[in-house]
Amino acid sequence: MINKSGISKFRKLKQFLITRFVFLNGILSIAVLGLIMAFLVYNSFKFFSSYPIFDFLGGKEWYPTSEPEKFGILPLMAGSILVSFGAIIIAIPLGIGTALYIGELAPKAFREIVKPIIEILASIPSVVIGFIGMTLLAGFIKDTFQLNTGLTAFTGSIMLAFMSIPTIVSISEDAINAVPASYRFASAALGATKWQTAYKTVLPAASSGILAATMLGLGRVIGETMTVLMVTGNSPRLVLSLLQPVRTITGTIAAEMGETVQGGIHYSALFAIGLILFLITFFINYMADRFVNRTR
Repeated sequence: MINKSGISKFRKLKQFLITRFVFLNGILSIAVLGLIMAFLVYNSFKFFSSYPIFDFLGGKEWYPTSEPEKFGILPLMAGSILVSFGAIIIAIPLGIGTALYIGELAPKAFREIVKPIIEILASIPSVVIGFIGMTLLAGFIKDTFQLNTGLTAFTGSIMLAFMSIPTIVSISEDAINAVPASYRFASAALGATKWQTAYKTVLPAASSGILAATMLGLGRVIGETMTVLMVTGNSPRLVLSLLQPVRTITGTIAAEMGETVQGGIHYSALFAIGLILFLITFFINYMADRFVNRTR
């Protein structure tokens, strides 16, 4: 006969170990995040102590090799915002619409074929997507809009949207499938069509998961380096047009980190813009988490 007291103690021990393991993983994640923050602050301290912070935050020129050196972050911020905004404007309706169709309206056979293909698209290396953008899309953009070059913010937006759509579709579709079937039955019982049920009942019920998918897609867009380095033209000028070459924060770090003197002000300036990028992404994720918790 099995000792019930022994089983109870074993379950309590198991629960205690699992709880502590999860707790330690959470502490470890926070510690790693704090170390990254400390590393960025430490390496950018020299820059902030020797270069006027208002010239950095409000400067309109990024010329680290000029005399005197100019480290205005506005052109890089504008480039990152233009490319990211364009990408999200393209990716959100396409991603959510595709997820809604696959999850609610598509035939089962079609869904089983398309879903794995979309998930495979998320694994395509960014350098391959950048190469496709350079060789195919850039020429099309140049000829269509009669530009001097097709390497523009708009080109980067399209390619980044292509990269983020699989993430948005996959997670949004999972959120849609998680909506209880009773919601659909109740909507159908009230006379709603399948399409009306999809966008008036299922979509609002899955909104928190869809928002999380959108923020993950935005994180992919903001943090992408190789593709924007290849297709946006890398021009550190302050422009407000999607049809002009731009340079992003990530592209600047990737392009210039290998050419700087370690410990110099240029080296420290790259860590400073990395710190700004870290704070921006942290703020976006924090606000998204607040919104998701509020809508549950």
